[in-house]
Amino acid sequence: MFVVITLIADSRIPRTPANINAFGTPNVIHFLAVLLLAAILSAPWQRMQDPAHLIGLSGLAGVVYVLVVLRRMRRQTGYKIVLEDWVWHFTLPIMAYTAMFVCAMGLSHEQDWALFGLGGISLLLLGIGIHNAWDTVTYIVAAGRDEKES
Repeated sequence: MFVVITLIADSRIPRTPANINAFGTPNVIHFLAVLLLAAILSAPWQRMQDPAHLIGLSGLAGVVYVLVVLRRMRRQTGYKIVLEDWVWHFTLPIMAYTAMFVCAMGLSHEQDWALFGLGGISLLLLGIGIHNAWDTVTYIVAAGRDEKES
């Protein structure tokens, strides 16, 4: 993401805080959510209910954040949103954070499937962040190329 922001800063592509808040910042949040999940699960808890509560709160916070991102996506005017953007910036993240909450409930009842679910959610959130960062880079390169050809 640091490379993406550097590329954006050096390009002539119109950018606004609304676009960055809608399409850039969420990627960093998804990466941080994976790091937080790993940190919570790596601690030497005595009972599984304790990390389950933290993970459940993280999942709820993620759902709320994705709804904020949805509002930001709809309000920004610098980029025309396509189906792929809806899938990768809204649908998959809200599914991941909702599943995180469900897995936290399972973890609080010491269900083994919950840990596998949280591992899958971590991979999904990493994949979303990587895809969206790559998508941003390719957009910048393509827009920069179109700019030079004009």
